[in-house]
Amino acid sequence: MLTETDQAQDITKAGPLDAFTQELFDDLYINEESTAAPEDLRLHVAGLLEAAETGTADLRHTGPIVALFAELQRIAHELDWNPGQLGLAREDLEELALRHARIDEHGVTIGGRVGKALPIVHEARTRIADYLERHAIEAPSGLEVWDRILANQARIKQALGMSDVDWDSYSGQLRHAIENVDTLASVLDLPPQAVEEVRRVTQTYRMRLTPYYASLILSGHDNDPVLLQAVPTGEMVDAVGEEIPPVAADHSPARLIDQFYPRVATIKATNMCAMYCTHCLRIAHIGAKDRIYGKEAYGEALDYIRANPEIRDVLVTGGDALVLPNAMLQWLLGELDGIEHVRMKRLGSRIPVTTPQRVDEELLDILEASNNRKPLRVVTQINTAQEITPVSKAAFTAISRRVAAVMNQAVLLKGINDSKIKMWKLCETIQEAYVRPYYVFNCSYRNPQFSHLRVPVATGQEIVESMYGNISGDAIPRYIATAGGKIPLHRTNMLGRKEGGLRLQKPWSGDRVLYPDADAREYGRKDFGFARFRDTDGA
Repeated sequence: MLTETDQAQDITKAGPLDAFTQELFDDLYINEESTAAPEDLRLHVAGLLEAAETGTADLRHTGPIVALFAELQRIAHELDWNPGQLGLAREDLEELALRHARIDEHGVTIGGRVGKALPIVHEARTRIADYLERHAIEAPSGLEVWDRILANQARIKQALGMSDVDWDSYSGQLRHAIENVDTLASVLDLPPQAVEEVRRVTQTYRMRLTPYYASLILSGHDNDPVLLQAVPTGEMVDAVGEEIPPVAADHSPARLIDQFYPRVATIKATNMCAMYCTHCLRIAHIGAKDRIYGKEAYGEALDYIRANPEIRDVLVTGGDALVLPNAMLQWLLGELDGIEHVRMKRLGSRIPVTTPQRVDEELLDILEASNNRKPLRVVTQINTAQEITPVSKAAFTAISRRVAAVMNQAVLLKGINDSKIKMWKLCETIQEAYVRPYYVFNCSYRNPQFSHLRVPVATGQEIVESMYGNISGDAIPRYIATAGGKIPLHRTNMLGRKEGGLRLQKPWSGDRVLYPDADAREYGRKDFGFARFRDTDGA
C-alpha cells in the first residue's frame, strides 16, 4: 500500500503525456495567435491555476485541475483564446496534467476526463433533458399526485357511503366495487354522452373497478390513463367483427391448463379480478359470474403437470391469482411444491395496483412459506406510473421481501404509455417500487374489442430502444408480441459484417461501430485451457 510520502514521490515523477491529453492540448492551442487576452479573463484563469496548484498540494484532489482545463477548453471553443494568450505557461499545464493522472486511483488522465468523458456526459444529459423537463407533467406517478388522489378518495368515500375501515380493507373495496353506470357516474365527473355510452357497452361487457382504483383517475384529462384502462368505451362493441376463439383455446392440453412451451405451464385458477381491464387478453373468460373452480378441476390440472416431468415452471393466473382465498392459494401452492419436477412458481396479479389492501400479513406469510420451499415470483401488470402510489408501493415493497422476484408485464396501449416519456417514467417508477420491468407486450391482435388501443410495432420499437443508454439497464423491458407464444420484437442492432468484425449500431444515438468478433479458428480449437496438457496417448 502506498503511503502519502510514496504517493507524493510518485506524483513528482516526470512522464509523457498520453494520447488523450496530447489531443486535449492540441485542442487548447489550435489558435496560434499571441495577442494577450482581456485582463479580466486573464485574472479569471489565473485564479483557477492558483486553485489547481494549491488545491492539489495535499495530493488528494483532482477537482481543481479538472475545473481549470474544462474552463480552458470552453474559452478556446467559445472565445478563441489559447492558454498562452491567457498568461499560462504550457509547462505548468503539463505538470498539472501529469499530477492529475498520478493522483487519480485509476490513472485517468486529464485528457481522458476533460477531453473525452465530460463531453460524453454532456451529450448524454442532452438526450434526457426533454424527459426530465416533461415527465412530472405528462406522466406523473401516483406518488407525485398523491394529494389529488387523497382528495378523490374523500369524495368517493362520501359518494359510496364508505367508512375508513371499509376503505382500508380488501373486503370493503370489493363490497363497494363500482359495477354499474349509475354508481360510476356518482364518483366520476363524466360527460352525459360518455355515461350513456358506458351504459350501452356494459350491456355486453362487465365493468368493475374498486373505489381505490377509481381514486387514481385524475380530472382534467379526457383520456386519463387509469380511466382508459378501467371504464369501457363504445369501441369495444362497435369494433367487434367475427368472433374468434378465446385466447389459448388452441393451446389448452388439459382442463384449466395453457401450455405454449415445453417447460412452462399455466393454470387459469379463476375468472375473477378485483377490476376488469378494458384491454383484458382473457376477456372471453370473464363470463357473467365470478367463479372459483372445484377441486376436481384443479385436480385435473395438477394431474397433467404431474404426468409431464419436463414442466419445471408453473404460472398460476386467472383472472387474478391473488383473488383466490388464502386457504385455496395456500393449498394450490402446496400442491405445486409437492411435485418434484416443478422447480419454479409464478403468481399473476394486478391486485397490488388495483386493490393493494389485499396484501396483508397472512397473504405475505403464505407467499414466503412457498418461496422458502421453491422460488416463487409475483408477475404483475402496471401500465402507467400513475398506478404507483404510496399504498401500492408499500404493497410491492412488502411482497418483494417475501418472494424471489416481483416482475412487471406491461401492455403497450394507446394514450396510456405509448410515448418515450410515459414508458420511461413507468419503468423507472416501478423499479423504484421494487418491481423489475420484465416485458412490454404489444396489445393483442386477437381481440377486436380493444383494437382502438393498439400501437404500431414500429412505435413500440422506437420507445423501448430509446431506453438503451439512457436509463438503468435493468429498468429496460423486453418488447414482445404474443402469437402462439412470446416473440421478441426488438430491432437488431447488428448491421452486418465488415473486415472480420460486426457492424453494430448504438440504439440511443445511431452511431455505428465496428466490433471485433471472436476468431472462428481460435474458437474451434480443442487444445485450450487445461486440455493443452492432456496426454496425447489418452493416458
